[in-house]
Amino acid sequence: MPQPTSSSAPRTLRLSIGAAVVLGLVVLSAAVGLGIMRGQAAPTEFVPVADASAAPSGDLYVHVLGAVQSPGLYVLDLDSRVVDAVAAAGGTTDQADLAAVNLARVLADGEQIVVPSIGAGVEAGAPAAPTDDRIDLNTADQTALETLPRIGPALAERIISWREENGRFGSVDDLLAVPGIGEKLLAGIREGVRV
Repeated sequence: MPQPTSSSAPRTLRLSIGAAVVLGLVVLSAAVGLGIMRGQAAPTEFVPVADASAAPSGDLYVHVLGAVQSPGLYVLDLDSRVVDAVAAAGGTTDQADLAAVNLARVLADGEQIVVPSIGAGVEAGAPAAPTDDRIDLNTADQTALETLPRIGPALAERIISWREENGRFGSVDDLLAVPGIGEKLLAGIREGVRV
């Protein structure tokens, strides 16, 4: 009977390690393949809330909630729209009420997008919630702004220009930074606007 040589032990150890590495690679490949087949890859642009203050000037941080597959905080390109935010959140669920969401609207940094469920918050026979018919300074176009008292085409254009250069209005009082709007004009339109 042949005697085992001293070199067979290290060879067996090398074969065992090699087999373990190959097995690990096979398992990893199977897991990745399964994830791709299911189409459930994690959102590529998800950012923890703690990092939101480090946003580069060319990105938007948007919080997407409601009837979406993966609610959370997402980083999007500066020219993104609501549809891009919903897509980043994995799309909508079957219960989403898309008629209640303007998917074409341009996003602003720090926004929260809520995709409601069909019939959410509406009980049979319950009166509808009162609507806020004030003009939103952060989303209004020139035509809407011109409906305000003493706001003509020139001032409406200045409001939009200020918003494009400086970002969202934080409060109604930020209108004082727009050239041509003083305390008296602001007092006349304060009740008709919101942010």
